[in-house]
Amino acid sequence: MRDLLARIRTSLPFADAEIAVCTGDCQDCPRKLLACLDDELLDWGRRLDAGETPGLADLSRLAGLGRDVRSALARRGLLDASGDAT
Repeated sequence: MRDLLARIRTSLPFADAEIAVCTGDCQDCPRKLLACLDDELLDWGRRLDAGETPGLADLSRLAGLGRDVRSALARRGLLDASGDAT
């Protein structure tokens, strides 16, 4: 799980200034999607530190959320085909 948390953190542009700007279009809002994902990552970090052991369903759900956010960012042109920030 810690590896998954780290991979998601490094593969998405959480600190990109372009994403932090509100465009007024709330459909697939990159800022809100990344904030939601960030909350999940922080929550799991705390839960792991407290000794909780995630199950396969937890891993699958978090991986799916990461994929969904990546897809939404790509649809909005904020990630190129390789997954890097544009």
